[in-house]
Amino acid sequence: MGAVTVLAEHRGGRLRDITFEMLSGAGALAEGIGEELWAVLLEGETSGMAEELKGWADRVLVVRDPRLSEFNSETYQVALIPLLQERKPSLFLIGHTSFGMELAPRLAAELSLPLITDCLSLTWDGGLRAIRQFYGGKISAEIRAKEAPTYMATVRSGAFEAEQRGRKGEVEEVPPPSFPEEAAKRFLRYIEAAVGEVDISQAEVIVAVGRGIGEAENISVAEELAKALGGVLACSRPIVDKKWLPKERQVGTSGKQVKPKVYIALGISGAFQHVAGIKGGTIIAVNKDPRAPIFNVADYGIVEDLFKVVPILKEKIKALKS
Repeated sequence: MGAVTVLAEHRGGRLRDITFEMLSGAGALAEGIGEELWAVLLEGETSGMAEELKGWADRVLVVRDPRLSEFNSETYQVALIPLLQERKPSLFLIGHTSFGMELAPRLAAELSLPLITDCLSLTWDGGLRAIRQFYGGKISAEIRAKEAPTYMATVRSGAFEAEQRGRKGEVEEVPPPSFPEEAAKRFLRYIEAAVGEVDISQAEVIVAVGRGIGEAENISVAEELAKALGGVLACSRPIVDKKWLPKERQVGTSGKQVKPKVYIALGISGAFQHVAGIKGGTIIAVNKDPRAPIFNVADYGIVEDLFKVVPILKEKIKALKS
C-alpha cells in the first residue's frame, strides 16, 4: 500500500495555509494506518518551499519545470498523472480551493479514481470515509468511497489545525513528463482582491457581529466596543447578505481568514463556514442560545443577550483605561 500524499498549494512563491492544514490532518491519518506521509510539490524553479515541507512530511516529491511555475490545471494534470500511476498513493489530498476544485475532478476522471470533495474530516477503516456537509452546512453526512487502489479527496480550508509534528523528510527530485507543445490555456497574472478601508486579516483584536445584532442600527454598539479595545469591526455572512456591512468585513470561507489575538463573536451562531475563517487567538462568544455551535470552539462563552453584556464590557474597559 502506498503513502498518504498531499499536493502542496502555493502562490507567488509561498506555500498556502491549506497545505500545512492538510499535512497535519493527513499525518495523523497516516500514523493511524502505519503509512508514510508524502508531499508533492510542483514548481517552476528551485525555491525554499521543498525545504520548508521537509519538516511536515516523510518525503517531498518535487517536479520542476518552467511550465509549473504558476497553477494551471492542464499542466498540473500532465505532471501528476504519471506520478500517481507510478507511486500509487493510498490517498491523494488536494485543497478544496479554487485551485483544487478545478484540478481534482479532471484528475479523478482521467485516472478513474473515487473522489470525495469538500471534506471536513477523514477516517480509514480499510477504505476512505469522510464527513462533508450539504444544504449550506445544515446537514453533515458520512461518505464512503468505493474500493480502489487510490482514493482522492479535497479538504476544506480550516478542517484541520496546522500542527507540525517534527518530521525530517527527504526531498526526492522527480523528472518532469513531456508536456504538450501548446497548452489550451495559459497563466496571465494574479489579481489580488482589494483590501478596502480596513484589512481585518491584519487586526489583532476583532469584534464580529452576526444575526443576533438584530438591526443595522445596532451595529454601532459593537463598533464602539471594537474602538474601545483598539480593534476592528467584522461580521458573519448574513450581515453582508443584508448589506449592513461590506464584503471586506466578512470572516469565513467565503470571506476572509483572520488570525487575531482576541476574537469577540457577538450574536454569531458559529456555522462552520464562519468558524473556518478564524485561524487563531482567544475566542470569546456572546449568544443567548446555549446550544449555539460557536460555544464549541470558544475559549470563553457568555450565554446572555449581547445588549446586556456589551455595555458592561465597555464600562470595564473604560475603568481599566482611567
